[in-house]
Amino acid sequence: MKSREWTDVGTKLFLATLDGLADAELDAPSLLPGWSRRHVVAHVHHNAEALRRLVSWAETGVENRMYANPEQRAAEIEASAVLPAATLRALVTHSADRLAADFDALPAEVWSHKVITAQGRTVLAVEIPWMRAREVAVHAVDLDAGAGFADLPNDLTAALVADAVAKQNTHGNLPGLAAWLTGRTAEAPSLGRWL
Repeated sequence: MKSREWTDVGTKLFLATLDGLADAELDAPSLLPGWSRRHVVAHVHHNAEALRRLVSWAETGVENRMYANPEQRAAEIEASAVLPAATLRALVTHSADRLAADFDALPAEVWSHKVITAQGRTVLAVEIPWMRAREVAVHAVDLDAGAGFADLPNDLTAALVADAVAKQNTHGNLPGLAAWLTGRTAEAPSLGRWL
């Protein structure tokens, strides 16, 4: 499954970008409004743990939501963002390794089981690696430390673009996006919250 490979590529880029930052540089702003680099690292760690809950759900059939509620997600990120840098680095590396091991151990027939995402979408478990690939790839760029979309394989970048376009479709933003992408307007449309 291609998304499983992309997960590894994105994780490698994210962790290499993080390794290139000194501890003091983690306090600097990220590309995400209101989030420091520490927040991004904390989010990527907790995202791995949340996706591990979905993998468990797919495997056991016992419902195990990513988060109990949006407040839990926000509280986890805020609490982890203030941890010592070494602890935060260890957490994000360890959770990435454990999620990869979970993916690799999942029996083939389980990938067709249904789970529910944090946004309330019912998806097949086979979508979980894509969810992770998207997170680590985009957030490697969000660290604002030299990694860019050009550092990703073209097919992964194309998949990210397709995913972003699909999301914009649900918000009714396609006409403005089409006008900009086809060169019919010089100004990009307002796309709202980040992916």
